[in-house]
Amino acid sequence: MNSKHYKIAGIMCYVLIIVTVTACLSCAGVRSGSNSETRGNNVRIVFLHHSTGRCIWQGGVPRWFARYNSENNTNYSIEKRAFPEKHPYGWRNYPFDYWNIWVNNAGEEPFMEEPTLEILTREFNVVMFKHCFPVSNIRRDTGTPDIASGEKRTENYKLQYEALKTKMHEFPQCTFIVWTGAALVENATSDENAIRAREFFKWVRENWDEKGDNIFIWDFFELETAGGIYMKEEYAKSRRDPHPNRSFSRTAAPLLCRRITDVIEGRGDQSSLTGR
Repeated sequence: MNSKHYKIAGIMCYVLIIVTVTACLSCAGVRSGSNSETRGNNVRIVFLHHSTGRCIWQGGVPRWFARYNSENNTNYSIEKRAFPEKHPYGWRNYPFDYWNIWVNNAGEEPFMEEPTLEILTREFNVVMFKHCFPVSNIRRDTGTPDIASGEKRTENYKLQYEALKTKMHEFPQCTFIVWTGAALVENATSDENAIRAREFFKWVRENWDEKGDNIFIWDFFELETAGGIYMKEEYAKSRRDPHPNRSFSRTAAPLLCRRITDVIEGRGDQSSLTGR
């Protein structure tokens, strides 16, 4: 082989190395939730919520994203939807209901007029969802868990969450952000039920959530309780109403937005789960 052939062979090896490294980095980006669809400037986000989510939204979420897009030359489009609607499904957004709509009745057609993940993931790059505060009123386990039960028990929640995780993994092109549940004020629950809620959402953070996949957590429960078992009274509308008040909503909204952008931009597994 003459010198010309050696040069050609060297160039081909160099190109092969570059292609291989680029492919590896691309794969790593997909595993960390930073694929090209969610790292680019054009990202569509849907926030599925009820009343607690509306409070945080009104705390300044649209304004925050408008400012962020202007300052960073991004086009992160976020919209909110009540999910599920009051009619015909019913105003319930607990683990059973997400499992029922997205897993038990999965497919290309809506279930009771509610979009399945097959539908949502065609339209949005990021799907974010939450539960209302009754989710934290968790009763004692029976010892016979039932994935198809709407009873608020840890044993049922865990089965439903595992099935939801498996389902969300079917859509690697989409990123999911799950809020830990809204907490209850002390006057709206018992010590035992509140402790079970704290333990369940600790399990969600530390066991259910996996680094490197397309699912991320925003730790709303931690923000509301500040490490306790009840929503802090000064964050609530009243001693008996666990809806976030205006002051707390204004504090929490930018933390949520920061968490969303961290996830979109590939920092989801390294940055704070609360957005702080």
